[in-house]
Amino acid sequence: MVYLVDDEDVVRDALAWLLRSRRLLSEGFASAEAFETHLGATAQDQDWPRSPSCLLLDVRMPGMSGPELFERLAARGLLQRLPVIFLTGHGDVPTAVAAVKRGAFDFVEKPFSDNALVDRIEQALSQSAQAVAAQLARRQMHKALGELTDREQDVMRLVMEGLPNKLIADALDISVRTVEVHRSRVFDKMGVKSAVELVNRLNEHPGLLQPDGKPHGAG
Repeated sequence: MVYLVDDEDVVRDALAWLLRSRRLLSEGFASAEAFETHLGATAQDQDWPRSPSCLLLDVRMPGMSGPELFERLAARGLLQRLPVIFLTGHGDVPTAVAAVKRGAFDFVEKPFSDNALVDRIEQALSQSAQAVAAQLARRQMHKALGELTDREQDVMRLVMEGLPNKLIADALDISVRTVEVHRSRVFDKMGVKSAVELVNRLNEHPGLLQPDGKPHGAG
């Protein structure tokens, strides 16, 4: 989805037509306030947007400006999943450049080249797709960690430290066979086939584990 925020109807209509011609979905908003209202409806969904999306944002508009809306999106941590491309007049270029330095994806000066704009939109959507997939993977990993029992958490922590089953059994005062069972369940729940894969998956999503190796939210 490509969101269009511009106070000029003719600009939104032209952009919507251009995107339809390239088989891209779009949704238009006549003001930053209107888009923020739409955004408010998603406030409870921490994974929004759940599909590749980007925002074409005019710099100068009555009421809330483009940069003001951009700062609110940045505060919500949305700039990776919802890359922002500013649409600027010549006099707004310095403002747009400053926004890019703060995390905006790019700016396109009016009047713009259709092909160049669509190229940047497709690149922004590609970035969004990667960020959305990473967010989903993190949520799934967090959910899987929450399904581990206390004993499985203990075994996982020692597996991640590289201990063999015999030493894990000694450390937890359980049998090797019990360690094998817990180890297998940990791998099944976490969707991995080896200790190396488990460590790599968790390293891809830092912050899911406490310093003691237990998942956040665990006792």
